[in-house]
This record gives sequence, structure tokens and C-alpha cells, in this order.
Amino acid sequence: MAEPAVSAIDGVYANTQTTAGRNDNNNNTNPDALITSPDHDHPANLICSLCRQFYTQGWVTGTGGGTSIKKGEHIFLAPSGVQKELMQPKDLFVMDAKSGEYIRRPEVLKPSACTPLFMAAYTLRDAGCCIHTHSIHAVLVTLLCESLPNLNTDVFEIEQIEQIKGIARGYDVLADEAGEDGKRAVMKKAGNLGYFDRLRIPIIENTAHEEDLRDTLEEAIKQWPDAHAVLVRRHGIYVWGRDVAQAKTQCESLDYIFQLAVEMHKLGLPWTKN
Repeated sequence: MAEPAVSAIDGVYANTQTTAGRNDNNNNTNPDALITSPDHDHPANLICSLCRQFYTQGWVTGTGGGTSIKKGEHIFLAPSGVQKELMQPKDLFVMDAKSGEYIRRPEVLKPSACTPLFMAAYTLRDAGCCIHTHSIHAVLVTLLCESLPNLNTDVFEIEQIEQIKGIARGYDVLADEAGEDGKRAVMKKAGNLGYFDRLRIPIIENTAHEEDLRDTLEEAIKQWPDAHAVLVRRHGIYVWGRDVAQAKTQCESLDYIFQLAVEMHKLGLPWTKN
């Protein structure tokens, strides 16, 4: 008997009435087919290869961090409590993007506590990929913003650094369409930041349980429409993009910028001109 599927919209472990073997066409097919493909670019293979790469960069040490990809009506998610450098496609969860129900789940693993936060990026920014890391440099800049009197505590800001060009400028609002919770902006990418633009990444406070970050992360996304990332103080960062390539390159660019900012602080160099 297939075990109940799990909804991650209102709680990571909330049971639903559908079965794990259901696919988006309601056919009784093997759910493992969703994560089995020889294609390197299949989300199940990409998540594993990305996590191995992120491990070598020190971003997902000790089972921390996570990655999720949305493709069509399916959302692929790394599990909780798995060493990311050893993760295999069989370890992944697959969610129905419309219902928020798991249609493929490993027998012995738990869904990631990051799932509600990934969903925020998919729902509010129509992202195609979301990456969560425990980057040392991301954590350090949140501490510097908290401790230095001349910096804002709730936002990281830097300007006139070449790598800023690797970060998307934000979104143009095309229209509003009605949703269950009111109106949701339909958006498009509005180009990348320029050398003379100021990069701003909002900072939210950490909580004892990761899933409890959802409300403040959603609020930060709404308050900072130009942001493609949110820093979590003393914790790490969430970065998203329209697809895997954009999310990955932005995550790499931001980590470079954070490392540079830490080194600039050591030398007494300001991050902004005023």
C-alpha cells in the first residue's frame, strides 16, 4: 500500500489524502520514473551534481543547505538529513506544483524543512530553481551588518563592484492575476544590475526551526521586489532564479561579493560611497 502523500504548503509533515504513486495525469505509474533519467540536465540528476559542487565550496557542510528545481508541474527537492555530497536521485522528493502534495517520496527520509521557503520563491517570484546555502561569507556579512554602527542591520548593500553585473536587476510587473490569497504579480526579468547600481540583499532574523522562517522570508520578498536573494542572519542565504543557470550563477556571484565585502572590511574599505 502506498503511504499518504505529504503537503508542504502549510506544514512540512501534514498528511493529505492522495497517494505517493499518483502522477499529474492520475495514472498508476511508478513514481520512481520521475527521478530516473540518463539526461544529465534532468532535475533529479542536476540537484545531485549541484549539491556535490556546493559541498566542495563549503556551502552545504554537514547535511546543511539544500536545492530545489521546478520543471513543468513538478518540483524536485533535496531531502533533510542527507550528506549532500553523497546524495543520489533516489533520495529526492517530487511535489505536484499545483496541489503542493508529494507524488514521490523516499521511504526512510524526511522532507526538507527548507521546502516552505523554496515554495515562497516559486509562488511569489515564479522561480525555476531555488538554492539554500550555509556559506560562511553570507553568515559573516549578516554579522557585520548587525555589529557595525554605520551599516543597516536589515540589508546588505554594496556598489561599484564588477561582479554586481552578475545579479538580476529585479522584475517588471506586467499585470495582476487573482489568486487564492488576493493578487499575485505576473513578472518578467528586467535585466541585470550595472556597475554603478547598488546591490541590496535583505536580511531576516534566524529562527529555531527553519520552516518558521517562511513568513519573514515571504515578507522580505514582497518588500524588496528587486531582490533575487534573502540573507538569514547567523544562518545562510536563499537565492533563486528563473532557471537553474540563473540561480547558480547568482549564488556564485553573491558568494564572491560577500567574500570580497569581508576582505574589504578587514582593510577598512567601505562597501558604499555614502
